[in-house]
Amino acid sequence: MSPRPYAMDVRRSRGRRYPEPPHAYRNDYARDRDRVIHSRAFRRLEAKTQVFTTRFSDHFRTRLTHTLEVAQIARTVTGALGLNTDLAEALALVHDIGHPPFGHAGEDQLDLRMREFGERFDHNLHALRIVEQFEQRYLDFPGLNLTFEVREGIVKHSRDYPAEEFPDLAEYLLDQRPPLESQLIDLVDEIAYNTADLDDGLEARFVDLDQLSREVPLFEVEYRSIEHVYPQGARKLKFNEALKRILDHLATDLIETTQRNVELAGVRTIEDVRHDRNRLAGFSPAVREQNARLKDFLLSRVYSHAAISDDRERSVRALDALFDFFLEHPDRLPPYYAHMAERQPRHRVVCDYIAGMTDQFLLRQCQQLLAPAAY
Repeated sequence: MSPRPYAMDVRRSRGRRYPEPPHAYRNDYARDRDRVIHSRAFRRLEAKTQVFTTRFSDHFRTRLTHTLEVAQIARTVTGALGLNTDLAEALALVHDIGHPPFGHAGEDQLDLRMREFGERFDHNLHALRIVEQFEQRYLDFPGLNLTFEVREGIVKHSRDYPAEEFPDLAEYLLDQRPPLESQLIDLVDEIAYNTADLDDGLEARFVDLDQLSREVPLFEVEYRSIEHVYPQGARKLKFNEALKRILDHLATDLIETTQRNVELAGVRTIEDVRHDRNRLAGFSPAVREQNARLKDFLLSRVYSHAAISDDRERSVRALDALFDFFLEHPDRLPPYYAHMAERQPRHRVVCDYIAGMTDQFLLRQCQQLLAPAAY
């Protein structure tokens, strides 16, 4: 499909913070995608929890494999809509780069600790700091020097930040909507983790197929349709087929509803997208309800499962204990961070250091630095 006039044209990019000459073969969004993939923070996602830690199995999603699934769905959805697939892929690959160890539980605990000092921890804003400051790969500038649109998407893909509360983000046009490529990322993320977490939940034997059919009508419809055609098929393979159809159903609705919203809003240009009262990417009301039922099931049957909760609590205790240790002993930080702690608020430096850790590195730090009773 030829690009739509409201797609983000890389030739109209606001550019990089530090100007660079164009590349002979790759546009700037493709270069951003590649810079993200080659970053250390991206590689660390391999060892960060999605839902299940490695003590359950080696087969479950990590934050990295989840990110790759998001990127593939994002390319399909934006390609079908005639949007900029390179920008969408770059945004999908970078969208979770700011996550700390132990998934959302780790993020919540770091946020709780930072509130003690009148600050917050937000993985999107931490991702911005990673690509702007912490990644050091180039002689000419700090960070990855990503284009404005990718940095804007890191900030705005999943929520709106009030300008009066976040004056330091003023350059990111907080009074405007992000491009459609960015608006779609959070919804594509939902499609990816809702279906993948169901798959991993079944693999972990947290999910009962009969219970799933009773509580999630969308799954019931798809599964019974498959069972009618393949009555002798293995239940796991019929589950796989049903899950594939659910993913396709959600992605198709996202494409068609977003296209319909664009047409109803009379959008013709990227500026129309930016100045519309609402985000234009979205599901239809019926599919939004179906998706909500699926999320409710995952919350009650997977995320709240005793084994997950116990693992999460142990992980949070370890993170909390390490945070306390480094606050009291900044000299035990690595030299780079110890030097920073002399010039910047100690709690911020400790937070940044811990946020960059993988799950296993944090646990090894606890074993090396703390008494077992401390965590």
